[in-house]
Amino acid sequence: MFSKYKKPSAAAPAKPAVEVIDNVTSFEEKKPSPSMRKALAPAAAAPIDKEIKRKQRMSDIKLELHRALLDNLNLAALEHATESDLRQEINDISAEILSEKAIVLNREDRMVLNSELYDEVTGLGPLETLLKDETVNDILVNGPQQIFVERDGKLELTDITFKDERHLLRIIDKIVSAVGRRVDESNPYVDARLQDGSRFNAMVPPVAVDGSLVSIRKFKKDKLGIDDLVNFGAFTEEMAAYLQAAVATRLNVIVSGGTGSGKTTTLNALSSFIDNAERILTIEDTAELQLQQTHVGRMESRPANVEGKGEVSPRDCLKNALRMRPDRIIVGETRGEEVIDMLQAMNTGHDGSMTTIHANSARDGVSRLENMIAMAGIEMPLKAVRSQISSAVNLIVQASRLQDGSRRMTSITEITGMEGDVISMQEIFRYQRVGLTPDNKIIGHFTATGVRSHYAERFRMWGYDLPSSIYEPIAAQ
Repeated sequence: MFSKYKKPSAAAPAKPAVEVIDNVTSFEEKKPSPSMRKALAPAAAAPIDKEIKRKQRMSDIKLELHRALLDNLNLAALEHATESDLRQEINDISAEILSEKAIVLNREDRMVLNSELYDEVTGLGPLETLLKDETVNDILVNGPQQIFVERDGKLELTDITFKDERHLLRIIDKIVSAVGRRVDESNPYVDARLQDGSRFNAMVPPVAVDGSLVSIRKFKKDKLGIDDLVNFGAFTEEMAAYLQAAVATRLNVIVSGGTGSGKTTTLNALSSFIDNAERILTIEDTAELQLQQTHVGRMESRPANVEGKGEVSPRDCLKNALRMRPDRIIVGETRGEEVIDMLQAMNTGHDGSMTTIHANSARDGVSRLENMIAMAGIEMPLKAVRSQISSAVNLIVQASRLQDGSRRMTSITEITGMEGDVISMQEIFRYQRVGLTPDNKIIGHFTATGVRSHYAERFRMWGYDLPSSIYEPIAAQ
């Protein structure tokens, strides 16, 4: 069958003898009969070996068909093809190629093969199934034969694999080339963004010793709001009321936490309290924030090209953002020399700015800021650095992923100024752990510390007169 999606082909080669996959004898070459093979092979290992060989052969067939499809499909015409037309075309070309190569598959295997071929041509191959699975939060690839996923905060090994390292590298290259980036031996690691917004990171040999390493943080199509996080038990309604007052009255907020603790999710939720009339500029390495306001300008940093030119760092974006009349600046993650520009922005009229940092506690977060300023090569006395931080940052929200996989806002801490050479801080809310259930679920509760907010008068002046009861500690149940 020929169509507008298929390239004209040369004369068909002579058909080899028929090869049948699974339970049918092959006439390709003279082989022992099934009964004789069964007698010759060890009885216990025979079913396992047969299944392994069958899967290997199916994988070889898929790779062979994929190459043939790329040779036969008119890729320029495919850009305007509908999904149903493309699937039908792949089915037809696949059937023709299988017939030419004298390979017979049962109906179920043919359907699975055609579906996988569609994913190879239009999507990301074996990863496509996991990307469509809404229960999967993270996809972690440790070489071609080992793919883990995270569900409900727990890691589990899947039965999905790549054919080999070349297959995995081809999918990686397909992802990064789509966003104008590259990865190879001279530049063995890359950050990118998938079409749906998911965050992608890859590291390839020779840096990755046992095969390419890939991690994908999936993009949530349904943005989690404050109410959703309260219902999930990430924090309480009292904490939400306090955070609403803090964001609405333009306190500068830092969301601190470890990898996978929910920092970006928390930042997205907090941004919902920003007034729709404000001009917001966001700066990220890979765009993940999902702000719902109407006046949002999004910026994304860019690495250098193959010639070592064209790099746009987060600091470059931040410097330019200051000239673009923002009401608030939101930096997806502060991890380097851009920290000094972020603090200066918070100190010079851009109240209500927000960012995230990697740290395990509020006090550690302040230390991280000090270290980043030092690593930026800025020579300032420690007291001056701490004075800059204490006047710029008002609130640190600590997000944590606990040992049972749950994510909690474990602390809300205010920075109240300086006492001598030390930054003064006070914790307003915390998550109090009590113990573990027999199935290793954490038992705990949220509670206020009994300390009244340092910004209570500011809240009242802006029309957020929070009741004193939200600062009262809650006894363990």
